[in-house]
Amino acid sequence: MTTFLAAGLLFDLDGTLVDTAPDLACAANHMLATLGRPTEDEATVASWIGDGVPRLIKRALTGERFGEPDPALFEEAQALYGDYYEAHVADRSRLYPGVAQTLAALRADGFRIACVTNKAGRFTRPLLQALGIAAYFDVVLSGDELARVKPDPLPLVVACERLGVARDGAALVGDSGNDMRAAKAAEMVAVAVGYGYHHGVDLPALGAAAVTPIFADIRDFFRFDERFLLSKAMP
Repeated sequence: MTTFLAAGLLFDLDGTLVDTAPDLACAANHMLATLGRPTEDEATVASWIGDGVPRLIKRALTGERFGEPDPALFEEAQALYGDYYEAHVADRSRLYPGVAQTLAALRADGFRIACVTNKAGRFTRPLLQALGIAAYFDVVLSGDELARVKPDPLPLVVACERLGVARDGAALVGDSGNDMRAAKAAEMVAVAVGYGYHHGVDLPALGAAAVTPIFADIRDFFRFDERFLLSKAMP
């Protein structure tokens, strides 16, 4: 197994740390039912995950991966979805096995840790708090804080700046093609988890240096190196 030297570790959220599909499906079906449309099973909604909530909503409304619904309908649907999901963000969502223990161990090893997600902040922070892992992160960067989201490298670059870690001393752990593309564009090491919402995409072909089916094994891929620290983490 290859071991990478690093001082900062950036983690995706949905499909990497947390199985959020059950609550995302409930929110989608509440939205569809309120609009008088047929609901979908959880597996179908899970297949829509990976490109942010707005795209998930558009997929629910159009039945197409990149369909565009009527703008007025989309705005109504987005409000219905957002209000419901915010109130039920952690009803059924659960950490993947070993997540809390591994994050605690990585912090003890000395790593600075960030959560970098395309999920909006109104959902991200309550979810992390509800599942008891918010305190493990030095930085939380949500999808509505910057002008661009993953697969653009900007969130990864900003996360490194806020962590006070050199970009060549940071790595991303994620489950999707967007994560791998973002890391590649940022010239950053990426390790993929084999579960989550990648929908069968060949993650090594997109730049994953390694793939693990077990989150706890993430610790084996990295060794802390303080030479990559640039400053104290930003507030």
